[in-house]
Amino acid sequence: MTTPKPRLLALLKLFHGLKETHLRWLSDNQAQHAQLKQAQALAAKSLEAELQLKSVQLAHQISLLRTQNATELAMFKTKCKQDLKDYQQYLASLEQLKHTIKSSYTHLPEAVAFTIHHHAKQLLNEMWEADTVEQKMRHELRLIQFMTTVHEDARLHKEGATSEHLPEKTLHLIQHV
Repeated sequence: MTTPKPRLLALLKLFHGLKETHLRWLSDNQAQHAQLKQAQALAAKSLEAELQLKSVQLAHQISLLRTQNATELAMFKTKCKQDLKDYQQYLASLEQLKHTIKSSYTHLPEAVAFTIHHHAKQLLNEMWEADTVEQKMRHELRLIQFMTTVHEDARLHKEGATSEHLPEKTLHLIQHV
C-alpha cells in the first residue's frame, strides 16, 4: 500500500509552484497594473471635471433662459395692459359715437343707433382678433372708414347740409359688409 505522504507532498509542491508562478506574474506586471490604476483614476477625475464644467454651463444657460423668460413675460404683461387700455379707449370712443348718433338724429329709433354701435364694435373686435398685422391693418382701416362716415353723416345732418332723415352712408356701409 502506498502512503499518502508522497501524494500530499506532490500536491503541496504543485500548490507552491502555482503560487510562485502567480507571484512572479504579479511582480512582472506590477508596473503595468499600477499604470492602469493611475490611468483609471485620471480618467475618473477628468470625467468628474468635465461633468462639473457641463453642470456650471447648464446652470448658466438655465439662468439666462430664466432671465430672458422673465423679461419677455414682463414685456408681454406690459403689452397686454396697454392693449387692454387701448381697447377700453376704443370702446369709450364707440360709446361716444353712439351718443353722437343719438344727439344728431333725435328722431332715429334707438335700435338703429344700437345697430350702428354694434357694427362698430364688431369691426373693432375683428381688428383686435386679427392674426396678422396685415389683417389688423385692413380691419383698422374699415373701422376708421366706418367711424369717419358715421361722424360725417352726423355732422352734415346737424348742420342741415343734408335732407336725409337717416345716416344713409353709414347704413349703406353696414349693408355692404
